[in-house]
Amino acid sequence: MMALTILIVDDEPLMRLSIVDALEAVGHDVCAAATGTEGIEEARRREYDLVITDLRLPGADGLAVLKAAKEARAQTEVVVITAHGSVETAVGAMKLGAFDYITKPFKMDELLLIVERAGTVVALRKENQDLKEILEDKFSFGGILGSNTKMRAVLDKIKTVAATDSTVLILGESGTGKELAANAVHQNSPRRDYPLIKVSCAALPESLLEAELFGHEKGAFTGALRQRRGRFEMANRGTLFLDEIGEISPVVQVKLLRVLQERKFERVGSNQTIDVDVRLVCATQKDLRKEVAAGRFREDLFYRLNVVQVVIPPLRARQEDISIIADHVLQTCSTKMNKKLRGFSQPARELLIRYSYPGNVRELENMVERAVALGRDREPIQPSDLCGFQACPYQGGEPQESCGFCNEGLTGKPKKKELSLTALSTAREAFEKEYILSVFERVEGSRTTASKILGLSRKALWEKCKRYGIPSARDEGEEE
Repeated sequence: MMALTILIVDDEPLMRLSIVDALEAVGHDVCAAATGTEGIEEARRREYDLVITDLRLPGADGLAVLKAAKEARAQTEVVVITAHGSVETAVGAMKLGAFDYITKPFKMDELLLIVERAGTVVALRKENQDLKEILEDKFSFGGILGSNTKMRAVLDKIKTVAATDSTVLILGESGTGKELAANAVHQNSPRRDYPLIKVSCAALPESLLEAELFGHEKGAFTGALRQRRGRFEMANRGTLFLDEIGEISPVVQVKLLRVLQERKFERVGSNQTIDVDVRLVCATQKDLRKEVAAGRFREDLFYRLNVVQVVIPPLRARQEDISIIADHVLQTCSTKMNKKLRGFSQPARELLIRYSYPGNVRELENMVERAVALGRDREPIQPSDLCGFQACPYQGGEPQESCGFCNEGLTGKPKKKELSLTALSTAREAFEKEYILSVFERVEGSRTTASKILGLSRKALWEKCKRYGIPSARDEGEEE
């Protein structure tokens, strides 16, 4: 049993000393108070795992001690001591959150048993909290989930660079989580209390992007009806995130280079120089070295941006993370939609892992959100929920041309143009038959157990066995 920090509140000196001696003898760290007022002050002064208090006390009663202990630390357990005539009051204390009560006179062994039970609860709570912290440390940082070795190296690099003031260049395919990485850099940096300003460079033409970044004076161009601060000014003392930096024009590249070198710039239409203190984080899915070689991106600017490079691997290169991310999104979406789903069926999880995700994490998130919307309460997610088409292969139809998952998920390979729909249907059936056979082998022919694993009713499983010519053993007491 783990050692607990325990507070005893009792106005009877002999009782108080007896309890303290008994608890210290088994290794607990014990403090004592003689009045309810002292007990309340002590409960607020220090964090206790357990408070043992008499109900009748001078100054403040045991219920006041109970409330104060719970207000100071909700996880603190409280045991109340009461006389035979006050059992109803003790029951009321239980309703207020007391762990248990004991009536006078009692044997010390009886109290030690209650303390032992409370210790078990405290130990389990601490174990769960420690496990949660370990899992969060292992699988998540700044909202980015990953247990893959490459992804862990990326997260460790982000943690390290976040504490510095270096410029960061984040590379990766669309949908891999580059913006999340930028958020993590800012939120874990010394600039976290100042703004994080984001600009999508690909969304604006050259003239508007320049004004967006550096601001403009009234009348600087048609439509400039008033002076406007740019994103650099807005991000002063904070972080500026420039997404798709590879899309900026040569003119804007020159101005951006100057800001990085001198920490100064002028608004469009102004000669007044403005000093700025900004940390720059950039992202792109382009290969900037190739862009430099092709003359589309300034080499000197590239080296200014490429101080610390973070490369986020595509989802297909870190299959271990697919289930982690899918389970997280399933839980989040189920809560938002007020649905109670039983996770993913085994076939659905198998298909999730086999898919290549050209849209990366963003595509997986959308796929799971759709599955939650289509899924039925208290049932597991099925492959047809992931596909989203009523006539998909997982409901006896043909693959849908507009759904890559629908086609690719069947074989684990990208769809080839020459592959006919009939061949795909045959491949699906072969995979399904093989999978059902493997499940039957694992459960030694139990149709009931197999149907639970497959996420099918026994009737649906029987029909598939009949269709594929699979002999399915009848469970004991099971009717055809």
